[in-house]
Amino acid sequence: GFVGSNLCSYLRKINIPFEILDLKKSRRFPDETRIVDIRKTSSIKNKITGDIVFHLAAVHSDNIFNSNEYYKTNVEGTKNIIAECEKKNIKRLIFTSSVAVYGFADAETNEDGPIKPFNEYGKTKFIAEELLRCFHKKRKNKFSLTIIRPTVIFGEGNRGNVYNLFNQIASGKFLMIGNGKNKKSLAYIGNFVPFLLKCIRSKSSYELFNYVDKPDLDMNSFTLIVKKHLRL
Repeated sequence: GFVGSNLCSYLRKINIPFEILDLKKSRRFPDETRIVDIRKTSSIKNKITGDIVFHLAAVHSDNIFNSNEYYKTNVEGTKNIIAECEKKNIKRLIFTSSVAVYGFADAETNEDGPIKPFNEYGKTKFIAEELLRCFHKKRKNKFSLTIIRPTVIFGEGNRGNVYNLFNQIASGKFLMIGNGKNKKSLAYIGNFVPFLLKCIRSKSSYELFNYVDKPDLDMNSFTLIVKKHLRL
């Protein structure tokens, strides 16, 4: 995935060894990839090694018509990861959840904000959080857990909604709906990955973070910045 590939690039840069467990072989790191389907106990069995697990796997697309697909990966997959972490005595797990657990949240909602997901992605991400918190409570001082709820992550090589917005602006076909004063929270991959690595060095047994790069820009300001850098 996008975040995982960038995380691995950063790890290689600072000479930290890693393994990738994924459904398909990484184009950038084929030799470090082990084909694993976290939805299947038989597939993930005995595949987790090392001391730290970054749990980045998720179904998050909006075009998934069978809601069970969210539960299979985001919930059942997390259960299988927890079981393997317990078996292998993994010391630390860093989980990327999502601000989607808050639903349509008010501005400046912090980590204590009410949980009101409006879609299956947000619902299943929060269920996964609760499973991990339960495991952490069970293991007490033997296991450290960091949960991060990022906003929309963009950056080089990503082809998501932010890229589509850039593309529309660049093509001259972008049409602003409304007065453009609505604000958009974003997270840049070049900032998010170092934050993930910083979490490794934390001394805390449990941490929960929202992640967003400040300041939040309204759409008018955001569009002007994009046009300036594209020299439009």
